[in-house]
Amino acid sequence: MKHVFSFTICSLVLATTLNSCHIYKKYERPEVDVQGLFRDTVSVTDTLAADSLNIGDLPWTDIFTDPILQDLIRQGLENNSDLKTAMLQVEAAQASFRASQLAFLPSINLTPQASVSSFDGNLHFGGRSTWSWTAPVSASWEIDIFGRVLNSKRNAKAALMQGKAYQQAVRTQLIATIANGYYTLLMLDKQLAITEETAISWQQSVEIMKAMKLAGMTNEAAVAQSEANCYAIAASIPALQQQIRETENTLSTLLYQAPQAIKRGSFDEQTLPEILHVGVPVQMLANRPDVQAAEMSLAAAYYTTNIARSAFYPNLVISGSAGLSNQNGTVNPAKILLSAATSLVQPIFNQGSNIANLKAAKAQQEIAAINFQQTILNAGQEVSDALYAYQANKDILSQRSLQIDALQRAVESTESLMKLGTSTYLEVLTAQQSLLSAQLSEVSDSYQCMVAVISLYHALGGGREIEETSK
Repeated sequence: MKHVFSFTICSLVLATTLNSCHIYKKYERPEVDVQGLFRDTVSVTDTLAADSLNIGDLPWTDIFTDPILQDLIRQGLENNSDLKTAMLQVEAAQASFRASQLAFLPSINLTPQASVSSFDGNLHFGGRSTWSWTAPVSASWEIDIFGRVLNSKRNAKAALMQGKAYQQAVRTQLIATIANGYYTLLMLDKQLAITEETAISWQQSVEIMKAMKLAGMTNEAAVAQSEANCYAIAASIPALQQQIRETENTLSTLLYQAPQAIKRGSFDEQTLPEILHVGVPVQMLANRPDVQAAEMSLAAAYYTTNIARSAFYPNLVISGSAGLSNQNGTVNPAKILLSAATSLVQPIFNQGSNIANLKAAKAQQEIAAINFQQTILNAGQEVSDALYAYQANKDILSQRSLQIDALQRAVESTESLMKLGTSTYLEVLTAQQSLLSAQLSEVSDSYQCMVAVISLYHALGGGREIEETSK
């Protein structure tokens, strides 16, 4: 036993000389460049509050205030299959992490054995036989002086954190996708209502044209043109209805239910934040689940490299056993067996393999570092794109409103002039088509503003489980 402990002490002394190998060092975040990550935010000062506040830190119920939409999001968070799968992956990672923690404890095994022997070779017909048995309890403990077990545990923890970040990313994406689908339905409903109303109006125009023909104020060509125009509008209605049905089916699938009609409110009743707080770029490191997942992937690669380094050093294992035995077949079995041993395994012939594994691990670590920085850049691009898209569509909406006002006056004027015989139906048709196109575009522009807010909220890491943790 003295030799065992002496050898252990010597090994521990040797381990202190290995600090330069960084085997025991924890992962530290590398320097990341977030300068100008959101680009020129001063160009959108009308909607941007440039301070440390961040709409991504708000609960999703504060962003999406429609009660029907909130119920749909809650249903999705409870039932969505992708989110359930992500949660199960986290459970699997937690089990792996617990297993890595248990690796620090000694393994204990009970290994009872029994045997029978005969000196005259006849066990069945009264031959002389002797029974012997042992009931030892054995224990084995790997002394982690070179960090292999420690880094395996840290690697498993990084994988667990990566799994949790992925779960949050799925949750954030799910909330944004449900909101996007809901607003898409409202937009299509609005466009369908405008188209149906226009179809009725144009049908009335056909009747007016027929009456004017009977009065000799127009000809058959104008009547036919008005009828064709009316049929074209009527033909667009089934296409919109098809889009509505397909969007409902897609949204139903997200909610993990059979395709069905989706209850919803009105497009004109929707309200979203007017002032958008994006915070500072460094907040992306803490808020974006995909950025967190990329960093945990880098941490796992770092610990994998440390594990590859530890393969160059010996494994030290202390083992022992204790138990009862009648190994000599004596009547009195009360004999106690005790044993202890220390084994040291030093790799010799697999040096080349260990060098190759270390090079591969270092390369994977560099790849993970590049992916981490690229993920941050992608996040900054998404914030910049969504923020500018919101401002651009607001500017478009203001101009679109003026365009619609002008086109409405044009339609009224050309219809009046046509009734007086000083204008042709072609001028009326052109004004009506332009007005319908502008009205549909106005709805689409309003929808794009909603999409921009959703995209910005998503890009800033919104939808995390912050509403629960803040209580």
